[in-house]
Amino acid sequence: MQQENIFPFEAKEYSARQINIINSPKQLGHCDIDSEPYLTKLGIDILNKKQPIQFTPNVNETIHRWAPYVQGFSASFVQSIFDQYIKDYKNPIVLDPFTGCGTVQVQAKLNGYHSFGTELNPLLKFIAETKLNSWTIHPKELLKVFNNLDLSERTRAPRFLKSEKHFSKEVLENLEVLKGGIDSLSKTTNQGIVDLLNLTFSSILIEVSKLKRSPCLGYSKSKKVDPHAPFVLMNQKVHQIIEDLKTIQSEYSDFFNTQSRVYLANAMEYEHSNKFDLIITSPPYMNGLDYVINYKIEMGWLNFAENQAELKKVKDEMVVCDNVSKGLIKSFNPIYTNEWISDIKRNIQKNILRRGKYRRYDMPFIVHKYFDDMYRVFQMVVPKMKNGGRFVLVVGDSLIADVYIPTDLLIAQLGKDLGLSIEKIEKARNRRSGQIRSYVLRETIITLRK
Repeated sequence: MQQENIFPFEAKEYSARQINIINSPKQLGHCDIDSEPYLTKLGIDILNKKQPIQFTPNVNETIHRWAPYVQGFSASFVQSIFDQYIKDYKNPIVLDPFTGCGTVQVQAKLNGYHSFGTELNPLLKFIAETKLNSWTIHPKELLKVFNNLDLSERTRAPRFLKSEKHFSKEVLENLEVLKGGIDSLSKTTNQGIVDLLNLTFSSILIEVSKLKRSPCLGYSKSKKVDPHAPFVLMNQKVHQIIEDLKTIQSEYSDFFNTQSRVYLANAMEYEHSNKFDLIITSPPYMNGLDYVINYKIEMGWLNFAENQAELKKVKDEMVVCDNVSKGLIKSFNPIYTNEWISDIKRNIQKNILRRGKYRRYDMPFIVHKYFDDMYRVFQMVVPKMKNGGRFVLVVGDSLIADVYIPTDLLIAQLGKDLGLSIEKIEKARNRRSGQIRSYVLRETIITLRK
């Protein structure tokens, strides 16, 4: 008997990937349904509590707006955590093991709380430290240095980035002039001012380029940039920082000396000497977003990477994403697993074989390494939590090769395995799967307690 064609179209009109998407059993699916078996085993429910966790509101917040970081969370969310536990911790010591651009630590300092963090990306560590350490810079001095930049010399754009493809010729020349002016500042110039000007310069690079970040870095065909945009935007950003410095110095002078440290270190390896009341973080999500390549433009221009090999080195040390090198996965030697991870790996492998083609055939091991990496982070920070301390994580779940991965529930179980209790899991918002757009994912806040 001739097999019936299951596709309501001519297959030759579609790619194999499109056919797999159309015929996915996860079409119109929902994470709430697929989470039920895991929730039953954990003996908990997920609370619906919509919260402003995304970075977007930070563009209007003092200090937080100095540099864009689409993967971060909002300052208002961090403040809500501080407010929620203000009776439990009078002057909490705070940790963010994935510091990013420093939202947690800046907000902690605005409250007068001591904070610490680790960050592997040197660009992000620089941004966070500059936002934390520039509070005493005199606004008039910053403006004077900026207005008197020597624009007679140019700093050439980093060639390994193919900058001539990222920027129009006129914009590129003006960026080189601006960077040359910053680089020509004498050694007697306040280093804090130099850092602020470099941060400002880095913050405008994508805006004046042919690129967009939404959230992955890519070209924008419709984007038009005025040749003078680098000067205009740099001037606007410097004046924005000046206004923020005035606010800080009039309202937060009591907190100038509040301890805020960021270590250029791997959270899977770094051993803290402090004990913490609150750990607040958003770890990398298990998705296709490359957290290093997404900031390669800024890293290159600020001399935090001189070639692709240096970018790759940073990426390979991070909690794994699915753009990691194949060699790293081949040498992967796990120290953590559980029944859920084993089942997920088997199901992903089965679906990849069924499809016959997939972007990464080693995806089951990438998934395993993600949770193994997170376990290694927990191993380092859980012993440094004070009794009664809380570990708050913002995470998103995933759909990979038609297999649902409840990242939040797996991380909660991981915490339990290391002696923490699950205080609550709250759904902050719904998301859409990048693979099956009709499938509803979630972003959640996990609160674990010691």
